[in-house]
Amino acid sequence: MTTEYLKKATPPIETIDTATGETVHRMLAEIKREGREAVERYARDLDGYTGKIVLDESDFAAAAKAVPQGVRDDIAFAHTRVRDFAHRQRESLSEFEVQLMSGLVAGQKLIPANTAGCYVPGGRYAHAASAIMSVCTAKVAGVPNIVATSPAHKEAGMNQAILYTMQLCGAHTVLALGGVQGIAAMAYGLYTAQPADIIVGPGNRFVAEAKRTLFGSIGIDVVAGPTESAVIADHNADAEIVAADLAGQAEHGPDSPVWLYTTSRELGMNVIEIMPGVIAALPEPARSAATAAWRDYGEVVWASSREEICEISDRYAPEHLQVLAADLDWWLDRLTNYGSLFLGEETTVAYGDKCAGPNHILPTRGAARYSGGLSVGKFIKTVTYQRLNRAASREVGQVAARISRLEGMEGHARTGDIRLKKYFPQEHFELGTLQGHQH
Repeated sequence: MTTEYLKKATPPIETIDTATGETVHRMLAEIKREGREAVERYARDLDGYTGKIVLDESDFAAAAKAVPQGVRDDIAFAHTRVRDFAHRQRESLSEFEVQLMSGLVAGQKLIPANTAGCYVPGGRYAHAASAIMSVCTAKVAGVPNIVATSPAHKEAGMNQAILYTMQLCGAHTVLALGGVQGIAAMAYGLYTAQPADIIVGPGNRFVAEAKRTLFGSIGIDVVAGPTESAVIADHNADAEIVAADLAGQAEHGPDSPVWLYTTSRELGMNVIEIMPGVIAALPEPARSAATAAWRDYGEVVWASSREEICEISDRYAPEHLQVLAADLDWWLDRLTNYGSLFLGEETTVAYGDKCAGPNHILPTRGAARYSGGLSVGKFIKTVTYQRLNRAASREVGQVAARISRLEGMEGHARTGDIRLKKYFPQEHFELGTLQGHQH
């Protein structure tokens, strides 16, 4: 493989972050022990918020009044795209029943989780779009109880656009809580009497650690790391657009990697040259975040062929992947590891982040090698069932008994034996021996 790093990431020396885990474990233990009292203490101490936790119709009405009509129209536009795409996802999933042999019927059912918790970030940026991505998708999946939460800050409370969006998308309960206390309140059902079966949504490192710690007792979407974005570009790509797209994603945070994979050395060097100016033109806090992200985590990789570019990209498995190159269908067919793919110059990650339709809650840190992003399927359990008549039980029971004894599981074998004896008392069956397992 002929490749060259035109710019190589030089991240700060990483230390093992034990403080975050210790803090989250302590907070979760206190909240589990003390319940609402601990939650409200953390809301007061960490966010300066002393208002009500469970918001109601009066709060929804106030938010709708506070959000300008133009903003409501934009939110409605995004909601329609995301909802329609989620509906098509739901329609692509199907239940079925099949006769595997005479007398043996098996099937698949799709059952939504009973309670979903949706966390919506509201710190440095107010992610109203994240409320659409999580709450709307859970609603389309058919979840009967959706709890949504977002941080509330001092007297200002929750961001009004986020609150309006939660209500529009169908949240049944809205909590004014952020951080670990918000995750814990949903996981333990402290304000709803219905603990969440699954919690989704991005957040800071404390939110991610709380979800990771609770995983197993609840389901989660992903353990989210810093946002990642990559651009594949050939010699036809516009360097200014490439730079703008990289800078636009680097503003997520100082540790958000942005990567360029290109078959054009000239383009790569051009992007490296103009990136500082593109970033310098951003307002704060985006400028500082993007400066650090590009300096410490930005990379530009040149390769001599598009096949090599695909290998590089699939190895990185980026959360977001743009293709600004010729023959888009070739890339669509060839690339395998990404959270979401954005094809062509007319398409950019921000469109998907905000309003295009596909979900923007996506895998990071290489998880795109084995997982996709949030979808209606994440809220739905694919469960199976089977039904046998006596003739089928006769055939299956013999094989099940022999395999059970082959594995040394006599108790399993006898559940078949007893049925064969009851249904076919005059017949003799070869049911295997435990000695076969021991040999």
